[in-house]
Amino acid sequence: QVQLVESGGGSVEAGGSLTLSCVVSGLMYARTCVAWFRQAPGKEREAVARIYTEGSSTAYADSVKGRFTVSPDNAKNTVYLQMNALKPEDTAMYYCAAVRRVCVGLGTSDWYKYWGQGTQVTVSS
Repeated sequence: QVQLVESGGGSVEAGGSLTLSCVVSGLMYARTCVAWFRQAPGKEREAVARIYTEGSSTAYADSVKGRFTVSPDNAKNTVYLQMNALKPEDTAMYYCAAVRRVCVGLGTSDWYKYWGQGTQVTVSS
């Protein structure tokens, strides 16, 4: 059974930092495209970053470039999302998603097969 478990969400003030973790189990971790999505109330789910676990190529949404960094710990089957210089507009539920395919761009929600339960990030001004 494939499981993606996110953690690390919380409440911070604008300008602060958080690191989210996504532990992937039940799926061959190698050669897997893992992405972070977010969804704010009343808005569509959007991809913010992704990484391919084979070779660690990455991609980011323009809204987070230079502030967010996605990275793997292949020994722990874990993908991290380091979020710096957080803004109130980053407030959302953040989800980890995965598919055992080569990444293509950031990918849309439909492209990813497995999803975590989400972790809430709230940034106050």
